Amino acid sequence: MLTNFGYISMQWVWLGMVVLFTVIELHSYNLTTVWLALAALIMVFLSLFLENLTTPAQILIFLAISAVLLIFTRPLAKRKFRMGKTKTNVDSLVGQHAPVVKAIAEFEKGEVKVNGQIWSAVSADGSGIALGIRCEILRVEGVKLVVRQVPAQDGCAAGCKEKEE
Repeated sequence: MLTNFGYISMQWVWLGMVVLFTVIELHSYNLTTVWLALAALIMVFLSLFLENLTTPAQILIFLAISAVLLIFTRPLAKRKFRMGKTKTNVDSLVGQHAPVVKAIAEFEKGEVKVNGQIWSAVSADGSGIALGIRCEILRVEGVKLVVRQVPAQDGCAAGCKEKEE
């Protein structure tokens, strides 16, 4: 409601906050301010139906609704939309397994084949890794991979060779 003195009613304030938080969310894509916009939208209707509610009480209700939405629905929405850091390019190599195509000598470089590409590689602990042994990529340092030998499993002896990709 608009008073005779030109004061703006709380419905308009909440509606302005809905617009503000929505614009901020459109520029950030963090699924944070969208919950504040939803809480402000709820407050538009609450302030219409509960006209006797004081401004401090409305602000407390807004903060409570925002907190509940952030705490309980944001994690669900992030999982649903798969938000967060997606590994791309060389970051996606970490954790993959690759066969050694050129033996890695003790404290020397060798080569591994990952996704059809040959990469220079060194052993993380400085030990040698024989040709054909399967190793795990631990990190990328410049243009070389730091790897460790994958422990033998399923009855495969320590010297069991992997097929090249």
